[in-house]
Amino acid sequence: MFVQDATSSAPASSVMTKATAYFQLLKFRLSFTVSFSSAIGFILGNPSAPWTDTLMVMLGGLLVTGAANIINQILEKDLDKLMKRTAKRPLPTGILSVKEAVVYCVLLCIAGTCLLGFYFNWLAAALSFLSLLLYGFFYTPLKQISPISVFVGAFPGAFPPLIGWVAATGYMGIEGWILFGIQFIWQFPHFWAIAWVLDDDYKKAGFKMLPMAGGKNLKTAFHIMTYTLLLIPLSLLPLQFGMAGKTSAFIAVVCGVLFLMQTFYLMHTCSKRAAMNIMFGSFLYLPIVQIAFVVDRL
Repeated sequence: MFVQDATSSAPASSVMTKATAYFQLLKFRLSFTVSFSSAIGFILGNPSAPWTDTLMVMLGGLLVTGAANIINQILEKDLDKLMKRTAKRPLPTGILSVKEAVVYCVLLCIAGTCLLGFYFNWLAAALSFLSLLLYGFFYTPLKQISPISVFVGAFPGAFPPLIGWVAATGYMGIEGWILFGIQFIWQFPHFWAIAWVLDDDYKKAGFKMLPMAGGKNLKTAFHIMTYTLLLIPLSLLPLQFGMAGKTSAFIAVVCGVLFLMQTFYLMHTCSKRAAMNIMFGSFLYLPIVQIAFVVDRL
């Protein structure tokens, strides 16, 4: 009886392992964060839209972003084995095969693109697909070639709020590009701080993410400070163009100044701890500022 129970539970355990692996392949937290940005753009573009539409644009963004993340993991399967933080992912461990990942990726891409195209408009769907191509087939291989990968990767990383705006309005107006610009510039201190913290791990895979040849030095810290400083005037543009009010502008400036102060600490110490503070600060800055724009708009 015990043998039969153990035998019957084996397939169920295998199915659960596969299901968990497919979920991990999606990189849900990252994909959700990206889709959240698309929801911000959508709400700012059409504040009176029903909440179901907001959920649909988030779902479309989640599916396409998940597909882009899978392309990244397929191309970096062997490199992920070299790094501590990625060695236990589904592809390096062999829980899922490359063929299974490719099929999953294609299904997610088709589902997400068609959802955005049929439910909203095909311009939003096209931008979403372009974002996938840039992230998967340009940014990913460039990581081993040149620090310019961060610049290239910032484009697909900044598309979500623009995609949300286009889904809501049907056109790429100046307002959508403002949202794109804020998220575009934000990514430089965000990714360089991550690259600073994970520099030892990245070197194992040959990733060249930090902007300066010397890596973790004052010049890199200065670059991080410069881009963080640019966020302050950029965050005032929604007020200038009538997308949000004075309250959100005030919140954005305060958050920008606090964010900037963290970069001064990095310039002073050039320490991993200071870079980690910027990394966590970047995680807080963007959603707080974006939510402030939405609340002010509503």
